[in-house]
Amino acid sequence: MTLVARLLAGALGCAILGACATPGDRPFAEQDADLRGYARLLESGFTGDAAFAVPGKPDTIYYGDSAPEEAATRTIEGWPWASVTKQVIAVLVMREVEDGQFSLGSDVGTWIRPLRGRGLSVEDLLRHRSDLPNPDDSAPGDDGFPSFYTSEANPLAYCTGQGEAPAVGGGASNNCDYIVLGAVLEAATGTSLDLLLAQGIGLDAGWINTSFLEPGSERAFAARTDAEAKRIAGYGASGALVGPLDDILAFDQALMSGRLLSDSALARLWQSDAASGSLALGQWVFQASLDGCDAPVRIVERRGGIGKFQTRNIILPDRGIAVALATDQGDFEFGEVRTGSGPMHDVLSELACQSGR
Repeated sequence: MTLVARLLAGALGCAILGACATPGDRPFAEQDADLRGYARLLESGFTGDAAFAVPGKPDTIYYGDSAPEEAATRTIEGWPWASVTKQVIAVLVMREVEDGQFSLGSDVGTWIRPLRGRGLSVEDLLRHRSDLPNPDDSAPGDDGFPSFYTSEANPLAYCTGQGEAPAVGGGASNNCDYIVLGAVLEAATGTSLDLLLAQGIGLDAGWINTSFLEPGSERAFAARTDAEAKRIAGYGASGALVGPLDDILAFDQALMSGRLLSDSALARLWQSDAASGSLALGQWVFQASLDGCDAPVRIVERRGGIGKFQTRNIILPDRGIAVALATDQGDFEFGEVRTGSGPMHDVLSELACQSGR
């Protein structure tokens, strides 16, 4: 029996806000879109957790092979968000822009003394257009991973050095950009990043279980080892958030509903730059053709990965749909939605276009 057949026969260990899915005997094409989407993931060999927000029904969270009674524990533990953290930082920045603390064009050197005279703006960091050094290029440690992330040194001492400027009109992913943005947020507001996160995102989005992983923290998360926890904590504002997938969905829905940003600020956040591969502020925004849809669909995508962990956050704002995925399959191939290839494209087609019907 195929994975899809077993799923639709009800043999899947799952949790839907604490209850197990009951697909019954309906044909695949008549199943709910989220169940069909999850079936596509399983077909591709995905193992991990998957969360879906689809209009007209409660959010659905599938906990891989966990039994339903384990769902509450998994919800609290969560996963490393990796670079989905950058998406959250970008929203915090836009909230301060709306409040008048600074503008996207503000000089970062106003708050970060070593960067005075470099001509770097807040937007340059958001769009990865800086000439800061890249932590991924730091010397490898004993485990072969860049030593920056496990160093005891002040990360700003490294991140305010001189690196290579990206190509004109483009951008180059660089974790120092968001580590410096975190420092700008703290300096400009006089508030810690943890408190900004709790007050600026957590309260309005309704989450309580997501936070930055600190060095030495014993906080549990899926498939954790102490070495990996130390490494993840070293990412700081560029990738150290840890939390459950339902908090990612809460964040996505708060964005779509206008609880986090005004319409104009959200439009600015999601204004992408074709010259840099559809990069917007902390995320990618593009139009993609999905199977079963009559016209291209707007996609907001943020990918994350640290070591063996991979995270995906996908928002279809014009459809009110959000998908959050996490796995410890470091080599799992999600494919490219833009080119119509891979399981991520198949999942979104099921959710947005009812392609199975």
